Amino acid sequence: MPELPEPDPLPRWVAPVPRAVEDLGLRLVWVVVAINLVGTAFGFWFYAFETGQLLDTPLVMWPWVPDSPLATLFAAAAFASWARGNPREWLIALAFFGNIILGLWTPYTILVFRDVYLAGPSPALYTFMFVSHLAMVVQALVLHRISEFPPWAVGVAVLWYGFDFVVDFLVPIVGGPHHTVLPVARETPVGLGATALDAAAAGTFVLTLLSAYLALTIRSKKLEARLD
Repeated sequence: MPELPEPDPLPRWVAPVPRAVEDLGLRLVWVVVAINLVGTAFGFWFYAFETGQLLDTPLVMWPWVPDSPLATLFAAAAFASWARGNPREWLIALAFFGNIILGLWTPYTILVFRDVYLAGPSPALYTFMFVSHLAMVVQALVLHRISEFPPWAVGVAVLWYGFDFVVDFLVPIVGGPHHTVLPVARETPVGLGATALDAAAAGTFVLTLLSAYLALTIRSKKLEARLD
């Protein structure tokens, strides 16, 4: 495993995870990889057999259905590439975007539809998903230690998750919209004049913008610190 990189002096609002936690995660990188792979396996099971959505989707669109397990797979691959001494910037950017977007979108939708989820047959499952997805955000915010977030790599992530947003909510291309199955009908009003689909799409859109802003701000702040 490579030596731990020294952290750049980034503002706390950009890099809020304590250095001790960052260091621990990087020292236990193979444990982190294994946890992400277990989460990936659970996620694919969830999409295939708990909701049935993956099996009901045309094969060609499968890469854009299991968003959370794909994000944890990106994280596993990103951390593993660094641990092997060959970090891949595009993988790190995909992991950063995916774990920010899905790590926050899932708790957001659980809160929006909390009455349905908590009254359903599996409230413990969704409580677990709420907490575990927030942990995805924490690991995303550790990735700045092993990446420079070059604009081309951020561009790869923007293209992937931009296309994902389009096929999830706007133009499915093949079959129906590919967003995660919602617990209510898409046209159900949820407040402020929005439907359930509107609320889900708005969350994804805002979090995609947030991910791009954070990645480019981290790069900018790193460059500023090195020029001082």
